[in-house]
Amino acid sequence: MTRIKDMLAGMGGSIVMAIVIGIVGFYVIKYLMKLLDKVKGFDRLDPTVTRFVKSFVKWLLYIMLIIGIISMLGVPMAQVIAVLASAGVAIGLALQGALSNLAGGILLMVIRPFNVGDYVDAAGASGVVQSINLFYTVLLTVDNKRITVPNGNLMNANVVDYSAEALRRVDLEFSCAKSEKPSEIQQILLDTVAKSTLALHDPAPFARICGGTNEAMLFTVRVWCKSEDYWDLFFELNQTIVEAFAEKGVQAPALRVVNG
Repeated sequence: MTRIKDMLAGMGGSIVMAIVIGIVGFYVIKYLMKLLDKVKGFDRLDPTVTRFVKSFVKWLLYIMLIIGIISMLGVPMAQVIAVLASAGVAIGLALQGALSNLAGGILLMVIRPFNVGDYVDAAGASGVVQSINLFYTVLLTVDNKRITVPNGNLMNANVVDYSAEALRRVDLEFSCAKSEKPSEIQQILLDTVAKSTLALHDPAPFARICGGTNEAMLFTVRVWCKSEDYWDLFFELNQTIVEAFAEKGVQAPALRVVNG
């Protein structure tokens, strides 16, 4: 106990200095991060890259602060490095999942399968990408639920990005009685699509008979639109085509959606 007291007495100044450096360093890091937010160069970068860089810089500054505090306490850096190396191996084995997520986050930034703001379907979750962090990605569903998906899972799963392309195609199927004339049904479908302001005329809309049963004929309708107009056009055509069938007296119109 006497030796411990003597050691603490000799290190008293260093301990106080280390605490002061830790407190000051904490506020300095917060100040630097605020300055980083004001850097004009970040305005030109993709939001995904910006958030990732800020997160990486923040962790790096905290690591440097911790190393500085340890050095201030008089611990030889060679021993610190040896301890960190040994601890790194142990932590790496214990946190394989976390390291997998970290590697996944880095690969997401390099490969860029999707960006912040895209609507994606991946790893069993669907939603708008809110943020891509070092270890996880945050999705916001259409009914305003927040889903946190580990980056490791995203890198090992099929990713469907519905916002990647400027155009999307709405595919619908409609059925009618077999007594109807196919050419007339086709014309009704095309005329109804032509009235929509959301439907694109290039590529041209498509409407043809695609099958049927002993009682009914099945028609498929394919219409291109802007990606952001997909759901509006989807529901609009569902309603307007059924109404057009009723207005023209088409018998037994029944709607069946194939690609919702």
